Amino acid sequence: MNLNERKIKILEAIVTGYIETGEPIGSRTIAKNYDLGISSATIRNEMSDLEELGLITQLHTSSGRIPSDKGYRLYVDNLMGHRELTEEETNFLQNVIIDNINHMDYLMEQTAKALSMLTNYPTIISKPKAEEEKIKHIQLVLLDETSIIAVVVTENKTVKNYIIPVDRHFSMEDLISISTAANSLIEKYSLEEIKNIIDESEKEILTDAEQVINKVFYEIFKANKEEEDIKVYTSGIKNILDFKEFSNIEKAKPIFQSLEEKQMLVDILSNNSENNDSIQILIGGENTIEGLKDCSIVKTEYKIAGATGTIGIIAPTRMDYAKAVSVLDGIVKNINNVLKSLSSD
Repeated sequence: MNLNERKIKILEAIVTGYIETGEPIGSRTIAKNYDLGISSATIRNEMSDLEELGLITQLHTSSGRIPSDKGYRLYVDNLMGHRELTEEETNFLQNVIIDNINHMDYLMEQTAKALSMLTNYPTIISKPKAEEEKIKHIQLVLLDETSIIAVVVTENKTVKNYIIPVDRHFSMEDLISISTAANSLIEKYSLEEIKNIIDESEKEILTDAEQVINKVFYEIFKANKEEEDIKVYTSGIKNILDFKEFSNIEKAKPIFQSLEEKQMLVDILSNNSENNDSIQILIGGENTIEGLKDCSIVKTEYKIAGATGTIGIIAPTRMDYAKAVSVLDGIVKNINNVLKSLSSD
């Protein structure tokens, strides 16, 4: 979209003015507060062109203009300046991480609170989760007359033990043979394929050895399912009422309903970007959560000990995007810096 410099400055004035005040921006306000060297009449003509382009909109005939989602997108992608964290903000985030880095749940809770305090926006954060590890080897060991231990080694050398109840005594030779059969499965098939094979085998009469193999994999499936349960922390949800566009509780209700449901929070934090290291900005209707169509979401991923989590900030579409981006970028950099410092001690 080709816009002349005058239109760009007027659009920028409308976006920044509306973000700051929450009031529609008129031509007189722009002429008075922005040194563009043109009359109010000329500004009105330019605003009409911007409206035809779908970049701004008018709530009422006599009111000023506000940015559309399309206008915010152009601003965020092309006009928004870079904002550095202040020294005070940087120290605050760094202290939160240092104080809680060895207590993951506290770290998540305090990070969410810290970001909400710095931005005054609702904040959500997911506990970091490692990608599913592939199994490299399974070995069965006799525990007692009614139990065996399945020792499962993953590709990154993580060792997990599962106690398997059995109905009869198995010799060491039996367990070696069953272990070989289980390892043959993981060499040929993925865990999802093995699950389908086992589900089908339940329709048949199984040998004792086959029953043991099924029990071993059921324990693995159950553990993986439990690890898939993403833990999400929130802070500052009620802050949404501080914005005049949501001061009406009926207008705010869909937002509260969306942020009360865990699956909605997981959906908000799901990665929609090809570049995992980037900060992603979803403006208004760009996000898929119906109750958040009047909001924008700024989110990014972070890593701790090889596990990945996501941090998101939610606010009205007139959010201070530059501040939200700088705070998210700052928290991720501080996490990385603290972890690097600890690993070099």
